[in-house]
Amino acid sequence: MSTVNFLLTGKPGVGKTTVIVKLAALLGRKAVGFYTAELRAGGRRVGFEIVTLGGKRAVLAHLNFTSSLRVSKYGVRPENLAAALEEINTALADPTGKYILIDEIGKMELFSDAFRDTVWRALDSPFPVVATILSGPHPFADVVKRRSDVRLIGVTPANRDNLLYQLQRELNECSCS
Repeated sequence: MSTVNFLLTGKPGVGKTTVIVKLAALLGRKAVGFYTAELRAGGRRVGFEIVTLGGKRAVLAHLNFTSSLRVSKYGVRPENLAAALEEINTALADPTGKYILIDEIGKMELFSDAFRDTVWRALDSPFPVVATILSGPHPFADVVKRRSDVRLIGVTPANRDNLLYQLQRELNECSCS
């Protein structure tokens, strides 16, 4: 059976990251990857932090970052993805069964060539990938969405709770032991 990769898409705030975080908890030590968390100060969002499932943290984007790379009002430092990419690449080199979780394949992360390379390697690996991906057009993301080994799943308030258990069932059926 060939590996199926799952890409979650949907409007901001619908619960895509929550699905990834809860799925990581259900999968335990077999889950490798990262999620993106908001940084807040004084009740407002000031940036975004990468949190690896191994516990490392790095600020990816912030209002105070001066950078030519920007998404909206946030300066982006794609080099701060290094720990997350190292964790995934180390896992890809180990033949033991695992699941790769990536939150997210988004505009900020896609500034990094190393990130794009790691995403492609993960999708090509024998390990299932569950990732969130931007809804809008982007050259790299559009190619990823068209891969024959990808299932694109729209996350909505109506399906997000059941989706977690549906993904867990489907991942358990794969050959990741």
